[in-house]
Amino acid sequence: MKKKLFPILAVLLIISSCGKKEQQAPPQGPVPFPVQTITTNDATVYQEYTANIEGQQNVEIRPKVNGFIQKIYVDEGQVVKKGQILFKLETQALNQDAAAAKAMVQAAQVEVDRLKPLVDRKIISTVQLETAKAKLAQAKSAYGSIAANIGYGTIYSPASGTIGSLPFKEGSLVSAANQEPLTTVSDTRIVRAYFSMNEKQLLLFNKTFKGANAAEKLKSVPEVSLLLVDGSEYDQKGKITTINGLVNAATGTTDFRAEFQNPQGILRSGSSGIVRLPIIQTNVILVPQNAVFEVQGKQIIYVVEKGNKVKSRIIETNGTSDLNFIVTSGLSEGEVVVVEGASKLKDDMEIVPQQAKSNISEKSAAAAIDSVKTNSTPAKK
Repeated sequence: MKKKLFPILAVLLIISSCGKKEQQAPPQGPVPFPVQTITTNDATVYQEYTANIEGQQNVEIRPKVNGFIQKIYVDEGQVVKKGQILFKLETQALNQDAAAAKAMVQAAQVEVDRLKPLVDRKIISTVQLETAKAKLAQAKSAYGSIAANIGYGTIYSPASGTIGSLPFKEGSLVSAANQEPLTTVSDTRIVRAYFSMNEKQLLLFNKTFKGANAAEKLKSVPEVSLLLVDGSEYDQKGKITTINGLVNAATGTTDFRAEFQNPQGILRSGSSGIVRLPIIQTNVILVPQNAVFEVQGKQIIYVVEKGNKVKSRIIETNGTSDLNFIVTSGLSEGEVVVVEGASKLKDDMEIVPQQAKSNISEKSAAAAIDSVKTNSTPAKK
């Protein structure tokens, strides 16, 4: 019985071994890989700058006279109009000073009235009358000054906007010497985003946008966008309106200001964001970022050569546009590159090229061309 079983087991082991060899056999022949033919295109590169946002008008409200806050008519975050009453300071002591000054005016006027007929009848000299008139003018001036200070006790808003914090409460003693203002009125219908460029960025800016001076360069600068702190893009485009004429020697930077409309009140003074400046680069080579990999800090891509064999090549890039790298050297128009699966390739490996869909957005390219046309249109005289 045992002698009959041995041949059967041997046959089964041979069949099983052959089946495993057939399953483990590696595929034969070239493998298909997606490729893309290199062309030149227009690309939009975004330069990003951290910005501080302020209202177009931030007015600090400060008292002109000393006194206790008698009444606060507004609250934090309230929208006010120009000329609206904000604070009322207690002016009882000034009222008493005003009454005394008024009495001095009346006394001086009586003296002038007494001396005038005596001068007319030449009983006394005009010197005494002129002296009395001078004292009357002095008394009126003192009274006017005190009356004005009483008026300063009622504080009105010098501009329309939103009320900031209210550090002082009713009953607090305030004066013009206080370091902290009573509040701040911020007009945020238009907000200003302040950012800066270092000397290298400023040099690129000056080379990119033509003009003999800052005003001419600003005319050719396209609209900028604003990224909010949550990463979303603000729905209103802005415009760079001013450039500081000097480079800060301490920081090596130059200040810029962009303005954005704020009809919905989304932006608040004191917040932050990122200004994105689009720069159009024409006739540049773009390759998908997925096609490029790094080895020891160098960017490498596989190029399809004769016989559909691939060869690795070092390239240099200058930023990104959408999902593509902008290639400055290492590739030429008309060459074919592998756009996916580079990790599976080796030099001189033969592949089956399959043309892949380009990552270059037609909409983005059209927008770039339109922007170039718009900014190159001469201004109407």
